[in-house]
Parts: sequence; structure tokens; C-alpha cells
Amino acid sequence: MSMAFQLNGKVAVVTGGNRGIGRAIALGFVHAGAAVAIMARDNVRNASTLDELKAQGGQAIALSVDVSRREALKPALDEVESRLGPIDILVNNAAFAVLKGLLDHTEEDWDSVLATDLTACFLLSKYAAQSMIRRGNGGKIINVASIAGFKGTAIFPSYAISKGGLLQLTRCLAIELAPYRIQVNSLAPGWTATEMTAWIRTDPRYEELYKEMVTRTPAGRFAAPEEIVGAAVFLASSASDFMTGADLVVDGGFFVR
Repeated sequence: MSMAFQLNGKVAVVTGGNRGIGRAIALGFVHAGAAVAIMARDNVRNASTLDELKAQGGQAIALSVDVSRREALKPALDEVESRLGPIDILVNNAAFAVLKGLLDHTEEDWDSVLATDLTACFLLSKYAAQSMIRRGNGGKIINVASIAGFKGTAIFPSYAISKGGLLQLTRCLAIELAPYRIQVNSLAPGWTATEMTAWIRTDPRYEELYKEMVTRTPAGRFAAPEEIVGAAVFLASSASDFMTGADLVVDGGFFVR
């Protein structure tokens, strides 16, 4: 049974793979046997994460890519395939949030969040799926959404809307790509202790909100990024071959309260 969770011989792409949940997933994939390409903008972080990946004995590369630049996406995937081989697994993880409500949100805020958090996922999925279909061996697309995609918020509406759209994109792609043996699922973490959530954990203005989020989570804490990895490996492996169009929530019980 454990072999079902192995990724030996697979090539995986993880966007936003140099920090937080993306970094943890990339390390988890290498540990499971995959060759991994991380795509992110920060070259210093890319180099540091690449060293960690190689230290595990895995084959890995890091590409400097701003996923909000549409014209950069197809060439980036082409480079991965030329250096590591055909892509078997795509993890759409890169994302950021603007902490502004509707009245303060600018058009630029809206466009930049949607370009990174949703449009890039659509385009990367399209290009990866086209490659998978040409080879005829199937594949896995994992969209890292968020519990914010299920809930309303006045604090970061564009982020929540993009994640809600990503959940729906998952369902649509799952239907279209199922005949080609490509499974498309979303992974929706709850509150996780990363740089992206530092604002709620450290800013006194959000102290009461932080307490509320912890109280609403039966586990009584935020997740560590490494606690999201097992679910990602499952979705990337043959263990999930009959699972598609699903939202796998890893939230410490947030939704049951």
C-alpha cells in the first residue's frame, strides 16, 4: 500500500515553491521520489530552497518566474520539460493577498491578485494538460485553494474571490480532463503559520481576529506548513487515481465549528 504514495520517476512543478506551504510541498515531493521544479520570483529564496531540495538527494531546479506575467508561463513549463522531462504533476500554489476591503481596493489591487491567484492557475493548467494529453499517460493537477474560498470576508475580498474561483476551476477541469486520466483536485488549507499570515499573528490590530480564528479551530492553533504535505503527496500519487473534482480541506477542524 505504501508504494501507492510514492512519486518515483515523476516530474512535479510547484509554483510559489520557495516559501511557506509551497516550499514544504516541494520538499515533500522530493522526499517521495519526484524530480521537482519550483517557480517563484525571489532568486535568493529560490537558491536557498533549491539547496534544501538537493540536500535530500533529489533532482530539482528553480526557475525565476513571475506567474502574473502570462507570457512567461508556457516558456517556463517548456524549460522544465527540457531539463527534467515531461510534467506529471502541477501544483498551482503561488498566491498573495491584499489586505483591503472593497472601498479601499484599487483596480490595480484587484487585477494583480486575480492575475497571480487565479489566471495563472488557469493558464498553467491548460499548458500542463496539453502536454499530459499529448503523452497519453495522465497526470495530476493540484490547485492550492484556501478555506477563504468558502467563506466571505471584508479583509481580503480579492484573495477570497480568487480562491473561490480556483475551487470552481478545479471542478470544471476535472470534468473536461477525466477522459485523459488527468485528476484535478483542490487542496484547501486552513490557517497556516507562514509569512503570508504573519499579519494576523503579529499585528495588534488583528489580535481579536487571531484569537477568534484559533478558537474556531478545534485543534486550537494554526497549522505548520509541513502538516499540509501529506495531503499534497496523496493528491499527487496513484493513491488518488479515482479522486477528481474534490476539495480536500486540511484545516484542523475549522469548518466543523
